[in-house]
Amino acid sequence: MSTVAFIGLGNMGGPMAKNLLAAGHEVTVFDLMPAACADLEKAGAAVAGSAVDAAIGKDYVISMLPAGKHVASTYLDEGGLLDSLDGSTTVLDCSTIDAATARRVGEAAAAAGIGFMDSPVSGGVAAAAAGTLAFMCGGSAESFEKAKVILAGMGKNIFHAGPAGAGQVAKGCNNMLLAIHMIGSCEALEMGARNGLDPKVLSEIMLASSGRNWSLEVYNPYPGVMENAPASNGYKPGFMVDLMAKDLGLALEIAQQSGVDNQMGQLAQSLYAKHQQDGNGQRDFSSILEALQE
Repeated sequence: MSTVAFIGLGNMGGPMAKNLLAAGHEVTVFDLMPAACADLEKAGAAVAGSAVDAAIGKDYVISMLPAGKHVASTYLDEGGLLDSLDGSTTVLDCSTIDAATARRVGEAAAAAGIGFMDSPVSGGVAAAAAGTLAFMCGGSAESFEKAKVILAGMGKNIFHAGPAGAGQVAKGCNNMLLAIHMIGSCEALEMGARNGLDPKVLSEIMLASSGRNWSLEVYNPYPGVMENAPASNGYKPGFMVDLMAKDLGLALEIAQQSGVDNQMGQLAQSLYAKHQQDGNGQRDFSSILEALQE
């Protein structure tokens, strides 16, 4: 088994670190919130006083941080992680950030002889807890082979998308499409309901037809249709509107930088931004149904 430093123990990072412990790895954690560290300590992790203290001498460093500025400062600042590590450590940043920052950190790591992959995840809190996340990795083939060994303890589907930054591009593409088909599913279900159709029956019809998609099949947004979906539990997340709005902003950056006129993505971003501004940021992203109902 491997020695792992895990930096960032939020709603996603905490369960991911616990799954590494359950897989038998030796895990040292760091987070700015003492309560998050204490929770992992109870689960069997060691707690370090800083990110650098956690990372030195480990086989792997895994980070799950809020935004690109946090990733950049953690790795690139003077006295940061890249100043403290060597080629014996493989770095996996699982944060969802802008592709430009991921490329910059990846290039700096390569110059220092350190294996690095941007490895954003898909699946939300439930998949993080269950160890069934999908990882979209950007970096060298050599780093990917090393990454698979440790990511297998936290996820079910592990993809090598391409060079550094490619994982973030893949995540942006995926979550833009997720937002679009969630909104489309909500519109279709509401249209049927207003014309007297049972949303559960309509869902079954569309799932057996060409309208089939993940939102209908796994995460149905209409209350009462799917017992374990957030929609049937007061839209408790899940995957928050705040996070979807953030991810759509990153997707729009990718589209603009590459000259793609992603009109559906732009519309999805505007709808989720409005839903967020209306006080729904902490609710599940499938609650966009209520905005359409209003």
